Amino acid sequence: MREMENLKLRIKQFALRIIKLYCALPKKTEAQVIGKQVLRCGTSVGAQFREGLRAKSKADLISKVEGSLQELEETQYWLELMIESQIIEPNLLKPLYQESEELIAIFVTIVKNVKKQSHNS
Repeated sequence: MREMENLKLRIKQFALRIIKLYCALPKKTEAQVIGKQVLRCGTSVGAQFREGLRAKSKADLISKVEGSLQELEETQYWLELMIESQIIEPNLLKPLYQESEELIAIFVTIVKNVKKQSHNS
């Protein structure tokens, strides 16, 4: 259970970093448009995950965690666009991008483990 609490905190910290990123973006139109996209999907990762923790079934849990995975993938897409369009320095986004990679790996492992448990039951 402690691992899950740590993960919930880590996901919330990720969302807070996304919020800080958005607040620090230039006020140019393209930065704000992409920023709102990354803000929306980057902060919804935790909401989806928490819904999954209250799932009524393993299938529902898998669905919610996979939803979090989709939001992380979308977050990465918008971060890549920020880098490639030179809205923000790549080295400033590298730690945030790395965290999204690590969260993806954790969520993939959770989904695999739950599916494995379902097949063994």
